[in-house]
Amino acid sequence: MILFPAIDLKDGKCVRLKLGDMDTATVYNEDPAAQARAFEDQGFSWLHVVDLNGAFQGKSVNSAAVGAILKATKNPVQLGGGIRNLAQIEDWLDRGLSRVILGTVAVREPDLVRQACRAFPGKIAVGIDARGGKVAVEGWAEASSLGVIELAKKFEDAGVAAIIYTDIDRDGVLSGINWESTIALAEAVPIPVIASGGLASLADIRRMTLPDARKLEGAISGRALYDGRIDPAEALAILDEARAGLVQ
Repeated sequence: MILFPAIDLKDGKCVRLKLGDMDTATVYNEDPAAQARAFEDQGFSWLHVVDLNGAFQGKSVNSAAVGAILKATKNPVQLGGGIRNLAQIEDWLDRGLSRVILGTVAVREPDLVRQACRAFPGKIAVGIDARGGKVAVEGWAEASSLGVIELAKKFEDAGVAAIIYTDIDRDGVLSGINWESTIALAEAVPIPVIASGGLASLADIRRMTLPDARKLEGAISGRALYDGRIDPAEALAILDEARAGLVQ
């Protein structure tokens, strides 16, 4: 079970949004590379990065900031936002990304996801962002008619490394993860699922260790870490203790 700290990039800065609204951005660090180093120093083992401008514009916008992050941390990094074709995927992997997250193209061009998984095994994740149970695309600005599980099942045999599932209605508002929907998704497909959106407190961290949530790969935390609602050392200790219990 991995706790992924999040760096969301807007105009080269580390920000957090509420409910996916770009106008609600709160700047937490003007130096994303420094934030990446800080997360590594705190003991985190992975980093989740989103190019918010890229997600809305359909192309990578914060490339310089992502490049600085990759140079600043030894931790593996997964990136989503504005990545729309195989050339972009290959470029980012060549630059040192451990995993590329495909969101909008998973809805628009599912065959591209399959091609990417064949070309870059173990390196492709699918981001499924939903509002009211329906998948949203283009930086959450547009709704589709697809259900979450319906989309996930399209990639059961594609070789997708993970699904990052975000409940947009909870993102950035510290209301707690939508465990019911997240666990239902994890039970419906064999692909590892990462929970995102709303992680609020150590109670959510402890919830991650319960038997029904252990099939998840982990969860992403943003605002709760930046606001100090979650102490990194305590959160990681809870997860380490749970892992040790499973090994015994």
